[in-house]
Amino acid sequence: MSSLREKTIEQKLAKTVKGLGGLCLKLVCPGLDGMPDRLVLLPGGRIAFVELKAPGRKSRTLQISRHSLLRRMGFKVYVIDGMDQIGGMLDEIQCDRCGKLFESEG
Repeated sequence: MSSLREKTIEQKLAKTVKGLGGLCLKLVCPGLDGMPDRLVLLPGGRIAFVELKAPGRKSRTLQISRHSLLRRMGFKVYVIDGMDQIGGMLDEIQCDRCGKLFESEG
């Protein structure tokens, strides 16, 4: 298993989003456990929720339930556990006609 930490991936995501002119907000929802870690807002009204994990780590059952709820409401939700996933995820958020990536956990 890689020694890469979730925090390192989170920092890279925030820096990359900022470079695109967007915001990568830490999501804190008191009373609503299991929500994704970050809310990504990109120019042009693009929005997505991002759950960050250390490489190889999986979402908890409650997190998976929250992700499903958000997807049913029409939001994009991504689970990222590697630096190499950030670029593709951001490309998809910015694309109107792209298919959904990272919808499943494995």
